[in-house]
Amino acid sequence: MSGKRKMSSFTRRGFIKASVAAGGVLLTSNLVPLSACSANGRSGEETGEEGHTNNPSGEVATVYMLREISPRSLVRIYEALGRSVTGKVAVKLSTGEPGGNNYLKPELIGDLVRKVNGTIVECNTAYGGGRSDTESHLKAAADHGFTSIAKVDIMDEEGEISLPVKGGTHLKEDFVGSHYANYDFTVVLSHFKGHAMGGFGGAIKNISIGIASSSGKAWIHSAGTTRNASEMWGNLPEQDFFLESMAEAAKAVADHCGDKILYISVMNKLSVDCDCDSHPADPQMADVGILASLDPVALDKACVDMVYNSPDEGRKHLIERMESRHGIHTLEHAEAIGVGSQKYNLVLLDA
Repeated sequence: MSGKRKMSSFTRRGFIKASVAAGGVLLTSNLVPLSACSANGRSGEETGEEGHTNNPSGEVATVYMLREISPRSLVRIYEALGRSVTGKVAVKLSTGEPGGNNYLKPELIGDLVRKVNGTIVECNTAYGGGRSDTESHLKAAADHGFTSIAKVDIMDEEGEISLPVKGGTHLKEDFVGSHYANYDFTVVLSHFKGHAMGGFGGAIKNISIGIASSSGKAWIHSAGTTRNASEMWGNLPEQDFFLESMAEAAKAVADHCGDKILYISVMNKLSVDCDCDSHPADPQMADVGILASLDPVALDKACVDMVYNSPDEGRKHLIERMESRHGIHTLEHAEAIGVGSQKYNLVLLDA
């Protein structure tokens, strides 16, 4: 990228044009799920020395969808992915900032977490609030009911480890909680919604900032400038650099996991604010459903498209949040460095 790009406002027409170009095709049969988590999970392509995909057109991923949001639907969509968990399983989700109420509820996700015999994993935040240290974070998890359905592991309680970033522009390494090395498989369970800085939060944010240690979060937010949160907030980078850094951190995790990872996103309580906000705005549009894929880029793109295609007039608030932060650029960069594809086939399981 030449020079620094300022954060700018994007028109809905321009955003939809980009969405149509990426494509979301409805198919209902003869589909083979695409393993697009990493180079060794991708069909028909390899990753170059710098981490960029050697297939510039991108593979077409499969995204499954159920309109019903229920414990049974979460288990069903997991089974539809056709990738069974193995070994010690990490279930990455947001335990929610104290004061907020939009996070995925334990009664919704409990059956799935128990089915995969998973441990709920998180890392401490890089800001104040109720989850910035392990003791308060575990209390928040308990208060929100998560410890009643599974063990909760704050992965950076004992420090961090570094994962290499292949092909990154801003990051050469990603700092994640040291306990992450203890897990064999990751179920990425995301609440898709808006985000004050990224425009939206979904699978890519969940495996980048979500799995990053507290100092690793500062590293991503500052586009590789500092791991000190107190220095980060006064010296934030250009918006696109931050979005690109999220994509690069996500690639480090996806490469680390190979085909030992899958992604499920729940589109409910669609606030413009993240679950990390203690006082999020009330949702202005109706719930959409549950989507899942083996490709995090395709999954996030399908969720974005669902917002644009919704007949709900309240979608305009979430669209404004995504466009004003240039949120789609996270997926553009993730696709460019080989994390996954924005092209997908949507399979409606309850059609």
